[in-house]
Amino acid sequence: MEAKQVIVIGGGPAGIMAAGIAAHRGSNVILCEKNDRLGKKILISGKGRCNITNNTDIEGLIENTPGNGNFLYSAFYTFSNQDLIEFFKELGLDTKVERGGRVFPVSDSARDVVAALMRFLNNNNVKVRTRSPVKSILAENGRVSGVELADGTVLEADSVILAVGGMSYPGTGSTGDGYEMAKKLGHTITTLKPSLVPLITMEEWVKDLQGLSLKNVSVTFKNNKRKEVYSDFGEMIFTHFGVSGPVILSASRHLLSYDFKDIKLVIDLKPALSEEKLDERVQRDFDKFSRKQFKNSLEELLPQKLIPVIISLTEIDPSKPVHQITREERRRLVFLLKHLEVTIVGARPIKEAIVTAGGIKVSEINPSTMESKKVKGLYFAGEIIDVDAYTGGFNLTIAFSTGYLAGMSC
Repeated sequence: MEAKQVIVIGGGPAGIMAAGIAAHRGSNVILCEKNDRLGKKILISGKGRCNITNNTDIEGLIENTPGNGNFLYSAFYTFSNQDLIEFFKELGLDTKVERGGRVFPVSDSARDVVAALMRFLNNNNVKVRTRSPVKSILAENGRVSGVELADGTVLEADSVILAVGGMSYPGTGSTGDGYEMAKKLGHTITTLKPSLVPLITMEEWVKDLQGLSLKNVSVTFKNNKRKEVYSDFGEMIFTHFGVSGPVILSASRHLLSYDFKDIKLVIDLKPALSEEKLDERVQRDFDKFSRKQFKNSLEELLPQKLIPVIISLTEIDPSKPVHQITREERRRLVFLLKHLEVTIVGARPIKEAIVTAGGIKVSEINPSTMESKKVKGLYFAGEIIDVDAYTGGFNLTIAFSTGYLAGMSC
């Protein structure tokens, strides 16, 4: 029996996994990538360390995938996060588990992840064509027949796996062209929005804090009715436009339905202390620095960059001697340290988001195989599908698991 011809479009995590698995099963596989090399998005993931997956159970994977998580049951059970860890181990890449179950390579290098995936492709004789953007997927009588490259070359195929990513980080090749290919074949594309994205704030003083990273803070997001939307604990950073960092990126997914508007971010700078305990701490500092001016009394309590902003917001005279500060003023300071409030007015564009929310409608894809319900022999994998998750290795797990399932099924 002649080997099947399979073409995989996209050399990211989903495409690489799909290509290697399909080839391992005996198909002749061509992997087409528009960039000059594979895995560009992997290289920048996890700040260059690559958060491969998360060490939770399968229910945990689903719970952390707010964008159509239930669609992924078959993919996760066919190729789980534990299978993925073992997969990399067999390729010579050892992993470690960090805070929140995040799994990284022991080497802390995304390059080692890409190198392992390249070995996987080489071991299975996948033919890789870089600098080969695909113009369209060809189909006849409801079945794929191949692809046409941008230069006019036609490659015939029995199956095509579309794994080109979403619209986030277009510099890595995710420019949204896959949506057009799928649309031409009759597929529905749900509304595309940025997810895991930095947020824009209204207050001018935020710009004065650009570059300031806050660790171990508690954040709470409230809607215009002051109802809590999301809360988290961890690290955030101020930017020239607003706020970013792990807790902000995770929160952004919860703010999608609010269109990132009419939201208040309340930052607790001292979450380990109750207001009462923090008041006692401030009183001790004030006793210690009683002869100093107010502006020179907060150095043991706050980062240097934050002090002028906090003083301004308390409306206490910065040159006022500490021993003259009233009880009411001190209480105002304590409240502010526990309730530093910022107004969210938007999000950065989708090209700056880590993940694209939205994509090919999941009801048009067979969840057991990742095959299109509209075109025989057409499969999807990764971010192009309308699935998205929080930070913590979940989105890469989706890419690898759906890629594996498509490669097994094609």
